[in-house]
Amino acid sequence: MPTEIHHPYKKFSEWKFKLFRVKSSEGSSSDTDTVVTDEQTKREMPPLKAASLKQRQKDMSSLETVPLASSFVNPNLSEGIKQNLKIPDNNQEEPEAMEMENHISNLEKLCRICGASFKKHGSNIKYPVQGPADADVQDLLKKMGKKITLWQAIIYKVFHIDVTTDLETIHPRHFCHNCRVIINKKIISVTGKELYFPKTVKVDWQPHSKVCKVCQPHRSYLKRKNRQCHLQIVKKLKVTNENAKNIRNKNANSKSNPIDEVNMIMKNITNCKHLHLSTKQLAVEYPADFVKSISCQACEHLLADPVQTTCKHLFCRTCILRCFKAIGHYCPSCKYPSFPTDLITPVKPFLTILNSIIVDCPLKDCEEQVRLDEYSHHTLIHEESKGKDAYSQINKGGRPRQHLLSLTRRAQKHRLRQLKLQVKAFADKEEGGDVKSVCLTLFLLALRARNEHRQADELEALMQGRGSGLHPAVCLAIRVNTFLSCSQYHKMYRTVKAATGRQIFQPLHALRSAEKALLPGYHPFEWQPPLVGVSSSTDVGIINGLSGLTSSVDEYPVEALAKRFRYDAALVSALKDIEENILEGMKQNGLDEYLSGPFTVVIKESCDGMGDVSEKHGSGPPVPEKAVRFSFTIMSISVAMSDSENVQIFEEFKPNSELSCKPLCLMIADESDHETLTVILGPVIAEREAMKTSELMLELGGILRTFKFFFRGTGYDEKLVREVEGLEASGSHYICTLCDATRQEASRNLVLHSITRSHAENLERYEVWRSNPYNESVDELRDRVKGVSAKPFIETRPCIDALHCDIGNATEFYKIFQDEVGEVYKRPNPSKEDRKRWHMTLDKHLRKKLSLKPVMRMNGNFARKLITKEAVDAVCELIPSEERRAAIRDLVHLYMLMKPVWRSTYPAKECPELLCQYSFNSQRFAELLSTKFQYRYEAKITNYLHKTLAHVPEIIERDGSIGAWASEGNESGNKLFRRFRKMNARQSKCYELEDVLKHHWLYTSKYLQKFMNAHNELKAQIFPNVTEEISEISEDSNNLEDSQLLNDSMDF
Repeated sequence: MPTEIHHPYKKFSEWKFKLFRVKSSEGSSSDTDTVVTDEQTKREMPPLKAASLKQRQKDMSSLETVPLASSFVNPNLSEGIKQNLKIPDNNQEEPEAMEMENHISNLEKLCRICGASFKKHGSNIKYPVQGPADADVQDLLKKMGKKITLWQAIIYKVFHIDVTTDLETIHPRHFCHNCRVIINKKIISVTGKELYFPKTVKVDWQPHSKVCKVCQPHRSYLKRKNRQCHLQIVKKLKVTNENAKNIRNKNANSKSNPIDEVNMIMKNITNCKHLHLSTKQLAVEYPADFVKSISCQACEHLLADPVQTTCKHLFCRTCILRCFKAIGHYCPSCKYPSFPTDLITPVKPFLTILNSIIVDCPLKDCEEQVRLDEYSHHTLIHEESKGKDAYSQINKGGRPRQHLLSLTRRAQKHRLRQLKLQVKAFADKEEGGDVKSVCLTLFLLALRARNEHRQADELEALMQGRGSGLHPAVCLAIRVNTFLSCSQYHKMYRTVKAATGRQIFQPLHALRSAEKALLPGYHPFEWQPPLVGVSSSTDVGIINGLSGLTSSVDEYPVEALAKRFRYDAALVSALKDIEENILEGMKQNGLDEYLSGPFTVVIKESCDGMGDVSEKHGSGPPVPEKAVRFSFTIMSISVAMSDSENVQIFEEFKPNSELSCKPLCLMIADESDHETLTVILGPVIAEREAMKTSELMLELGGILRTFKFFFRGTGYDEKLVREVEGLEASGSHYICTLCDATRQEASRNLVLHSITRSHAENLERYEVWRSNPYNESVDELRDRVKGVSAKPFIETRPCIDALHCDIGNATEFYKIFQDEVGEVYKRPNPSKEDRKRWHMTLDKHLRKKLSLKPVMRMNGNFARKLITKEAVDAVCELIPSEERRAAIRDLVHLYMLMKPVWRSTYPAKECPELLCQYSFNSQRFAELLSTKFQYRYEAKITNYLHKTLAHVPEIIERDGSIGAWASEGNESGNKLFRRFRKMNARQSKCYELEDVLKHHWLYTSKYLQKFMNAHNELKAQIFPNVTEEISEISEDSNNLEDSQLLNDSMDF
């Protein structure tokens, strides 16, 4: 029993000595409490030896630390004596609970496995011994094929310690980071050998006691000094400078550097001294950092057949594979988990620089200097015996310098010569000489053993004569472009496989894997500086478009549905989709492939309502179901050079095609509902505003590049521009969305107007309208704010919607034709019956002459056919006056000269002469309207005619084009909504809208378009006659379908 817990009566001498002190204290005066001092004790004690006195003082001090029981103390003692003797009070609580709390808190500072303290680690990292493992360990276990996920199971597998029965008062509840590192190494160890663990014996955790090692750890006692030699016998060495240097060198050599030891171990593992070129063979003295970047991290030689790990470290292929086999599947430099399947080839610019390095030939008699990529050809020149000692690229008869797959065919044959003979002998003996089947079977078994079942299935299909079939991207392009649903595609897949016996089309799961790389949220990216108010996560797919509803509008009925992509993720996916075009444009302009930017990207934004999209079969909804789509188009990409000149490397040649208009947001809502549009498009606009002041960091072609974005909101029709800019409706007193002119001012002056409206000015006018600072009346306030009556929430660029401008002008020409047929210039106020009769007469005549069927509302097809020379000749047959016929012909002729300027995509290239004559033609057109047709345009004019005459030259001078920035691409995509909706018919409209948005995005993918074009060309080469017949049939059907769909989508 330890001496600390002996009761006082066990040692008679000790408590007798203590009572002696007590009695001596009793002899003092009782009036004042006194305490017996050590000097008084010494005076009353008999003379003792020094050693015995010290021993008694030591025993006395140990006795003072032990409290005496109250039953052994004289009750007549004074309070001072009792306090000096530390007599416990029975009323005080026993400190057992406090001791247990201290014990538990001390346990929390120790590791459960090794018993080390967490204070030794600077980061104080600890992990719980109970519960699920973290994500990194679970990913490693999943990758290695393990199914355990709990820490207690992992600890038992690695350390053979059972922590399931741990108690809180006995065992710690956490383990340290060193044990976690050992767990990681054990998981990724392929050899299965026991790893080094600093604790050879398990820590024995005991309950708390008086001698608890947790609460009272052992002190590290000093070591006993060595026995000194006799001073007279030992001869003292003479200290000189030479002896001192020798002693220092000996001490320095005895201390080993752990980094050098690791490097030596790596070199012994790779063992490529006679295979790879040393860095000493460099002909030029490069900086140390550059030499380190082109050398292997394992063998420190020049990189041979370089590969890159997941952690971006470079190794020789043979070196890293040997390291994997020896030390496990992790990087030798940073211990990050890595596998042979993760190894990739470095980027092309790095390989170009590596191959261009000049090295010296290692042969003694050869003094030539060659490039690194030409060194293998140089070694073939040495045919003498001394050439055997050179570093040969193909080391015949010895170990090959490079990996098997990187060797030439001749070197591969030489290396596999013995194996080939063995396989041939086995095939002749067992398989009748079928060497191909034996090799393919070996390869198939190797793939199955590595869990690469997808490649194994393709190989097995090839061995059975079924072939690997079409690429998954080709199958996905076929499905999206032919609008096949899942069931229809699966039925086609099974039918073709049963009929041909080959798997030509890929199953649906292969298509889903292919479409993940094409949708937003797949590619990583970064913004510098980070976007304000936008999450930094990059794996964001389709999200809910009503995210801003609760914060913007309170108690608003949620009847709308909206699904969208995050704006920045959609832009990244669109840039990755045209990656090949960007790199090809850089190559054509003579730019370096490793140019990092910054690249300037110009984006056209479009938003338009799609009308009624409700299903027409059965009992449809009582209220029309209207939809709105917000989309964008990448118009151009340029890069600024050092001489302040922008080089354009990409330009969209078909900006008004539905294939180039990327959908960003789909919503089931009415475009005239200002509150709903504000709620749904508010977060989109916030993301756009954040991207204006930041730069995108994206990897293209293996190099990190910088992109800046400029947004132009030009793809809006007249109705939507007035809605998002807070202007009054189209029948307003203020006729134009570009200037402040009223309808009367525009009719008096048809040509001379300039663009005066802007988004910032509309916001200021709305604040004036809302606050009315001058206390004006309604008419005065309306005249001050120029028709702004709602809050603008989307910034639009002043422009003209070319498509709807053409439709609106055609509608006005149709009314002029009616008035000229009825000779309204003679009778100013005709009746409704007369107008109806003229309308029917004109419709019948156009249908008879031009096969133009009458329409309820003007559309794009009817507008294009109406403004032609043939149509004017047909109308002139109904006009009796020759003077009026000439006026009509002049008016339409001038309009046909003006129309190509604002309808063409690039007017400076397509119609430069008409562009120069536009101001003159518009002036003549305005004179005709104000003279010959004054009866119709006196104090009134349509908004589209006003924009055509007044604002076209100014917009083309600023932007270079009007037709390229129109909303025609968004309008032409309206017809796709119903087809994708039928393709993805599901129970819930919410999921249905997600599928429509996803397949609409895939439909606009240029990557899939290339596959589809290649597939069509191949099909045309194989079946030329059938393709011609199918194309003729499809043209007829497309003409009919387009005429029907354009009536729905391009209504004015």
